[in-house]
Amino acid sequence: MIKDLWIKYKSIIAYLFWGVVTTVVNLAVFQILSSGIHWNYQVANVIAWFLSVLVAYFTNKVWVFGSHYTTVSDFIVEFLRFYFYRGLTLVLDIIIMYVGVSLLGFNDPLQQFIVKVIDNVLVVIANYIFSKWLIFRDNRDIADK
Repeated sequence: MIKDLWIKYKSIIAYLFWGVVTTVVNLAVFQILSSGIHWNYQVANVIAWFLSVLVAYFTNKVWVFGSHYTTVSDFIVEFLRFYFYRGLTLVLDIIIMYVGVSLLGFNDPLQQFIVKVIDNVLVVIANYIFSKWLIFRDNRDIADK
């Protein structure tokens, strides 16, 4: 029973686990840069995004979706596709942070952190959809050939 559930939901459980790790990286880097050394919140946000996407790519590739590629060009295409779709969610991330911090005035460190947590929940959902159906899907087809 438990084994069947594990097999059925393995990729979702792995995605959630590594998503938490990636989210912790994102939140920690954001907090250090924004509140710790007082960089502009959007600069901190983009740097946190970049580092967390690196973590996300390799963990998703290996442990979530088990992506395989046969050539360097396949790897480059997959990597660029991953960053492209994550770039789309970066736009969502920037908009949510702008609305929360600049428009709604949640600009003290704790309020920014809360906006960032809410932001991460929405971004993680969008990232899963992109990863599952648009990024790693084609590489499973390549591996099956």
